[in-house]
Amino acid sequence: MKIQDLGALIGDVMLFGGPYSNEQATWAALNAAAARGIAATNVICTGDVVAYCASPARTVALVRDAGITVVAGNCERQLAAGAMDCGCGFEDGTACDLLSAGWYAHVDKEIGVKDRDWMAGLPDVVVFTHCGRRVAVIHGGVTYIARFIWSVSAETVFSEEVAALQAQVGKVDMVVAGHSGVAFARDVAGVRWINAGVIGMPAHDGTRDTRFAVLSERGVAILPLVYDAEAAFADMEQVGLRQGYDQALVTGFWPSEDVLPPELRLPDFANG
Repeated sequence: MKIQDLGALIGDVMLFGGPYSNEQATWAALNAAAARGIAATNVICTGDVVAYCASPARTVALVRDAGITVVAGNCERQLAAGAMDCGCGFEDGTACDLLSAGWYAHVDKEIGVKDRDWMAGLPDVVVFTHCGRRVAVIHGGVTYIARFIWSVSAETVFSEEVAALQAQVGKVDMVVAGHSGVAFARDVAGVRWINAGVIGMPAHDGTRDTRFAVLSERGVAILPLVYDAEAAFADMEQVGLRQGYDQALVTGFWPSEDVLPPELRLPDFANG
């Protein structure tokens, strides 16, 4: 396990996950950090820089040029290894599994050797201190990088992950994760667990806005990110990614609820 220690961070810290090859959302997130006076040294991404959307190479270039800190997501690990799928942990034959074949093939075609080498060097865990709190940033889970952890997951899930994490990095007060695509905050297993959300895809809530988090001396705020979703949708149409995630950008609803626990599924949602 590769661990990167950023030391003590002073001032607000911006945290987000899943740029997901969404160039427009990535620009918006970086501009939001600048507007808040948050330096690149205080911006951390929880991984999956590339995934569903149209512009993987340009999104990686934006992130790398910005000089922000990035934790490896399963997509980065899979691309660096030359794997044939995204490693998201979708159950075989589900809609998410079948849809992933299309967007992963697009990403795999677009991402070159230098970017894969960069991905191979990304840390599994980032740690830092902030206002007296010790914070660890991961992708999905420590026991499994693509583990889906939700606001409604059992406390034993969090306890297992916190124990595995602290065995690697020592005691922490806060864990920041991503992967699942839905932001939340929960006090559980002796820590404050934050999912910072993702910027590249809406949170299956009927709005186009995506999510990011800001850590300040007062605590953590989960905030909406407004960006040009129509332009991101048009880019997906242009490259032929018309499997449902294109529509999700403008409708605010995912093409499938397969990955969601029953408690978080929408009562009137119908796939397709």
